[in-house]
Amino acid sequence: MLSIGKQLTVEQRLSKAVVDIMGNDKYVALAGVLMIGERTVREDIPTACTNGRDEMYGRKFVESLSDPELRFLILHESYHKLYRHLITWEHLYREDAQLANIACDYVINIKILDDNQDGFAVMPSCGLLDQRFRDMDTAQVFNIIKQDQEDQGQGQGQGQGQGQGQGTGFDEHDWEGAQEISAEEQRELGRDLDEAVRQGALIAGKMGGNVDLSIAELLKPQVDWREMLREYISNTCSGNDYSTWRRPNRRFIASGDYMPSGISERVGGIATCGDMSGSIGVQEQSVILTEIKTLSELVKPEWLRMLYWDTAVCGDEKYEMHELDDFIHSTKPKGGGGTDVECVPQYLDDNNITPQCAIVITDGYLGGSWGNWSCPVLWIIIDNKNAVPDVGKCVHVKSREL
Repeated sequence: MLSIGKQLTVEQRLSKAVVDIMGNDKYVALAGVLMIGERTVREDIPTACTNGRDEMYGRKFVESLSDPELRFLILHESYHKLYRHLITWEHLYREDAQLANIACDYVINIKILDDNQDGFAVMPSCGLLDQRFRDMDTAQVFNIIKQDQEDQGQGQGQGQGQGQGQGTGFDEHDWEGAQEISAEEQRELGRDLDEAVRQGALIAGKMGGNVDLSIAELLKPQVDWREMLREYISNTCSGNDYSTWRRPNRRFIASGDYMPSGISERVGGIATCGDMSGSIGVQEQSVILTEIKTLSELVKPEWLRMLYWDTAVCGDEKYEMHELDDFIHSTKPKGGGGTDVECVPQYLDDNNITPQCAIVITDGYLGGSWGNWSCPVLWIIIDNKNAVPDVGKCVHVKSREL
């Protein structure tokens, strides 16, 4: 029990602020997230930070905050965890650590302020706020600020960029600490966060409350990208050397017609096109390429072409069927510049490469159009649900689910 009349310690204030948030009707769905990881007070932390699971708070900084400001700070760190910022945007950190921090903060702060017009949580004066970033994700904010710096001649690189708007930010992000969490621990953390959100949303519904739109988005069922990839390759790469009535053509079953499907021992080539602008991590590339290799062994294409691109095709590797066993280990990704996928179909045309289908792995943040393709194309778009190609089919994938 806390003694009435005595000043609360920093640890006690943190605990009280967490209880206040969990008791607020609008944050019922967030209650489970607040209970994940450890929350500690340290002397060597200037402000506050999280590694995506645990939260660390600087003692002197917390002492300087009012209760509403402290509640804002805790909500801020909790949303970093909820949105898996330190995993999802790791590639931005590798490009510019400070800009990545700033971009994540802009996105979160707008959301918290919108939810707290009643003053329950108040942003500290050093927080970042810029209304032009409303309805944007972290990568979009990052790219805008980076371009602003380049236009003004202020971009310093190596994490030296400065944000725009109000203040300079009140927390750091423990990117290095996030990397120390093992892959298995990250998967467990992802499951814990998903379960916490689902349970919180269920409780909020029973209490007659509304579930935050951003949280509702996390609860939407995700398309099984592996199943969609499998179906795409199987359907698109079906040969037609001869027909069989043993396997009906699924395109006509819905209309009540029983038609033969075309089959062959071998089909044409497959072009796999990897975005190497720096936005797709090694893990994501490896998982997807492994799946493509496995499916290629089933449909037996004449060849598999691996094209690496940024603003131009930087690498072109061709594998015959008998070379697929070593494909994942022998491939050598190249690139690292901007993002202009128009170069890929142009390269295919210029070099008379005619795949039966193309599979493009990208985050969808393109510098130009989606390109003019002369073959069917499937887009595997990572961590960018707003990207909608105007050509071909697409499947959206969350990197944490790979």
